[in-house]
Amino acid sequence: MKALATFLIAFGLFAGSPAMAAGGNANDPASPANSPATTTASSPAPAPASPAASPAAAASPAEARMEEELQELRDLLVTQGKQFQQQNEELKGQLKEQQQKVQTLEEQLGTKAPGGGPEAMAAVSSSPGLGLSTGLAGNSAPAAAGGTNAAADDAPASIHVKGITLTPGGFMEGAAVWRQKALSADVTTPFNTIPLPGAEQAKMSEFNVSGRQSRIAMLVEGKLSNVKIGGYYETDFLGVGITSNYTESNSYVLRQRQFWGQAAFDNGWTVTGGQMWTLVTENKHGLDNRTEALPMVIDGSYHVGFSWARQPGIRVTKNFNNKIWLGFSVENAETTLTAHGENNNFLMGAFGTSAGSLNPVANYAYTSAPDFIFKAAFEPGWGHYEVFGVLSTFRDRVFPNETTETPSALGAYNDTRMGGGIGANARVPLFHKKLDAGVHFFGGDGIGRYGASILADTTVRPNGTLAPIRNFQSLGTLEWHATAQLDVYAYVGGEYAARTAFFKTGATSPNEGYGAIGLNNYGCFTEPVPGTDTSTPNGTGGSTGFVPGTLANCTGDTRSVFEGTLGFWYRFYKGPRGTVQFGPQYSYINRNTWSGAGATTGSIVAPHSTENMVITSFRYVLP
Repeated sequence: MKALATFLIAFGLFAGSPAMAAGGNANDPASPANSPATTTASSPAPAPASPAASPAAAASPAEARMEEELQELRDLLVTQGKQFQQQNEELKGQLKEQQQKVQTLEEQLGTKAPGGGPEAMAAVSSSPGLGLSTGLAGNSAPAAAGGTNAAADDAPASIHVKGITLTPGGFMEGAAVWRQKALSADVTTPFNTIPLPGAEQAKMSEFNVSGRQSRIAMLVEGKLSNVKIGGYYETDFLGVGITSNYTESNSYVLRQRQFWGQAAFDNGWTVTGGQMWTLVTENKHGLDNRTEALPMVIDGSYHVGFSWARQPGIRVTKNFNNKIWLGFSVENAETTLTAHGENNNFLMGAFGTSAGSLNPVANYAYTSAPDFIFKAAFEPGWGHYEVFGVLSTFRDRVFPNETTETPSALGAYNDTRMGGGIGANARVPLFHKKLDAGVHFFGGDGIGRYGASILADTTVRPNGTLAPIRNFQSLGTLEWHATAQLDVYAYVGGEYAARTAFFKTGATSPNEGYGAIGLNNYGCFTEPVPGTDTSTPNGTGGSTGFVPGTLANCTGDTRSVFEGTLGFWYRFYKGPRGTVQFGPQYSYINRNTWSGAGATTGSIVAPHSTENMVITSFRYVLP
């Protein structure tokens, strides 16, 4: 059309030039036909018209028609320019709508679909005619709401450097937590330490405000001929330094959450190494990293009944046509211990050493082998289903002659015990994917640390050998996606640690181990006086006024912990500039202990405690 219009304009100009030069225009006073120079002063009448005058006069209607045609062509060009600009804006709107749909699907899946990542979006956004001014009829691309150019919305979410793609992520958060019973805790709740009735903390509430869960993340991706390579890191500020406090600067340290590298081959094999979510943790899609089915709660300890850990390991998975996935991982092992009435005849670890880059006030077991985890996932077309198993090893050094009249290390030996468990997950979409329902179960011996409550893995027998504690974890999930702005969630979860008790020599009831009924519990209801100054050079302990008293005659081994939670997230804005959202969470927690000896002979008591908790969060999430 542009070529045709240009040809007609040029043709009209060149075709009309000879006629206008020969005869001029009758209305033009400077035209040669009417110029005074064409007559003589003595002529009584006007001289006869020049032979060229008649053709010039005849040309006037043709010139007028040509001017009309030129004006019509100009009007046509302007109209078509406006139409093209309108189509351009419509295409831009359609592109933006598709990008938002892709982003929404990616967030629901927790991953990027092939070909739908930042590279594809950047390529589409830079296409000619989309996001660029046409320049026709003096029009330019309109400004977006807020006075910014609409092209800014089409900017890629990733950075391309030397053949790799860097995609930043994370969020900035302001959170607040109120608990009916004080736990001296930030937004991460130690579920296994809900204070029993006699504790001073049970008589005092706490309120804390925190920005420490704010997160920084980066996804790195590169493509070779038959493999996609890259990695991911994720950090927050829930680490604790020796000088960290709430007094003035609130300076808390950066904490490693995830740091791993990966090679994903086109044939379905994927190898991942580094610190990541354990393979025990439920996934939403296949066995892919970054698709973990995390509860939507604000609590940094997540939810009672949720099985998880973030720990170093090597993982190998195989994808069979996006229907079946098989995975195997070798992950860092650790052992937690709770024992009462025990002899000093065993050794299983020590405090960390600063020179060895371990925490000098934390216990580290001398583990002899990693944890081995197997998992299979199925997606038959409706829902996501998983089965998995864990194999763990527990070891200590036993000193059989420590309990003799003359203690010695003679005859000491290493003793190894096996533990592990099996579990299953199921998650299905209902009501046109408006509601997600899920159920999780994990049970076995020595698996307590994989639960959010971190119940004990092991206890110890009178002879000094370790005894894995039977443990069960379960979680029920309902997540309602009410609108594009509103998500409502409800969870119910529980964890259980079995009584693992033994008789010491001469005892009439079990009086050693975990939950032994022969150990005292009658003091769990009596409030003690505050403790004394326990400050130490490394900063642990507390000064006078900051040392709660210790309950006397109160074993209080946890039998079960239950939690029910209700909350929602509302997004005020979600688009190419990120997401602004707010959410409250209410939780009710019930901690029950194993029964023990009461104040009178033959009586038993089983203390329990409850906790009410409200957490709120305001977040800006990177796009």
